[in-house]
Amino acid sequence: MAKRRELTYIIAFPSLTSQSVIVLTSQKSFTSSKPFEIRWHGRGGQGAITAAKIVAQAAYLDGYHGVTAAPFFGAERRGAPVSASTRISRDPVLVVSQVEAPDVVVVLDHTLLRYQEVTEGLLRGGWLVVNSWRKPGELGIKGGFNIATADATGVCRELGLIVAGLTVVNTAILGALLRATAIVGMQNVENVIRERFSNSGADINVEAIRKTFDITELQVFRE
Repeated sequence: MAKRRELTYIIAFPSLTSQSVIVLTSQKSFTSSKPFEIRWHGRGGQGAITAAKIVAQAAYLDGYHGVTAAPFFGAERRGAPVSASTRISRDPVLVVSQVEAPDVVVVLDHTLLRYQEVTEGLLRGGWLVVNSWRKPGELGIKGGFNIATADATGVCRELGLIVAGLTVVNTAILGALLRATAIVGMQNVENVIRERFSNSGADINVEAIRKTFDITELQVFRE
């Protein structure tokens, strides 16, 4: 482990899942490009931070040169709003600060949409991905971005993905993200899931992702 500018860098493999901040660097060389930035919003216990890490690790497996995943906590209590970020780049990423101008915002709890900061900075033409049973046009949100919705909560309840009375939607919502953006491959997301969970746990989480992928509704922004 090497430290630089007070940031933690892990030159490692995707199996290092216990770190609060993950920075992975592959040995491949890619053409320079702006990082693809995702900001996650959820509530304590929903698994937003884990979702950010899963996408980062799947991107690493997809061959991206540098990826990061970092949590940002508000009040440290169950149910309190939390956020996280994922950056995916073909060049090394040397920053883990909060994403201010995301390409994608993923919202694990639709009630958080009442807060302006949730969609703040979302790039024009970007994606707002929301865990909601409503269709995109029924959310009442206007902006120069695309919207994807899926009832990830319903999928998880159907499959029994409930921990201590709380429906954990962090894996299911990945299906909606993949449907909207295709930023990483489904197979590599599945590979990460199977590394993190036992056989039965992996199967049910993969099923949640695929079911949510299938029911995702898309609304593309038009000028």
